[in-house]
Amino acid sequence: MVKIRLKKFGTKKRPCYRVVIQDSRKPRDGACIEEIGTYQPIAKEDAQVSIDLDRAKYWIGVGAQPTDIVKKLINVQSAKQVK
Repeated sequence: MVKIRLKKFGTKKRPCYRVVIQDSRKPRDGACIEEIGTYQPIAKEDAQVSIDLDRAKYWIGVGAQPTDIVKKLINVQSAKQVK
């Protein structure tokens, strides 16, 4: 099954994440199919989330399942674009 999930990178106590399309059987930091965005929890609130919503909608349309956190991030990004 293909999932939309977070891939961790960054340094100790300064995490950064990439929003990736990945096979659920692969390890968290393993090879991914596509990177569609970033999440930086330490950055200012308006610059924390950056996701390509068109690609996310495409992958959800072909059957990819977003994790709970990624669902929240997609909602934050879509609300940010509406403003």
